[in-house]
Amino acid sequence: MAKQTFENAMKRLEAIVQDLESGDLTLDEAMKKFQEGVKLSSLCSQRLDETEKRVSILLKDEDGKVRVEPFSPDNNPNDDTA
Repeated sequence: MAKQTFENAMKRLEAIVQDLESGDLTLDEAMKKFQEGVKLSSLCSQRLDETEKRVSILLKDEDGKVRVEPFSPDNNPNDDTA
């Protein structure tokens, strides 16, 4: 399988869920879709883990310690309006 983007994998996963929920698939078709969905779910989870690690690296201070800050759109360090 070619390298797939997170967004495309999520769209495909959403389509698979819709197909499975429709109840119109044979058992074999449903199993194939389910297997594909599991692979896509794993891929998405892996990409999210990788992204979390990259974000953690960006949040390291000059001593190499990671600053853990909860995400909040109102907590923008570049916003000088506060």
